[in-house]
Amino acid sequence: MNPPGPIGWVDLTVPDAARIRDFYQAVAGWSVQEVSMTDAGENYADYAMLAPSTGKAVSGVCWRRGANKDVPAGWMIYITVENLEASLAKCLELGGKLLPGRTPTHAFIEDPSGARCALFQA
Repeated sequence: MNPPGPIGWVDLTVPDAARIRDFYQAVAGWSVQEVSMTDAGENYADYAMLAPSTGKAVSGVCWRRGANKDVPAGWMIYITVENLEASLAKCLELGGKLLPGRTPTHAFIEDPSGARCALFQA
């Protein structure tokens, strides 16, 4: 668990996660650990991408479906916050937007410049 403040995770959400998983395996040398997912009773896997030097998970490659169906396509950073509700209120107060795809632990936002990220409360 990361303390509030740093970027705690990075996901890539795409329509064809298996193809992109293979791309990053070849390009970055990452290995893969499957992450079991379920959507409407159908089981599938997203992927944790592991660094070749340490074997530690460094990012995720996810299908744009199920809980991720409304996640903006592309790389998404997750910034760890102390209080998700307070951070979301401050986002709106300062001209940001909330995006679809919220869960109890994270929410996607757009800052006033149009840049997107996720806020995560451990």
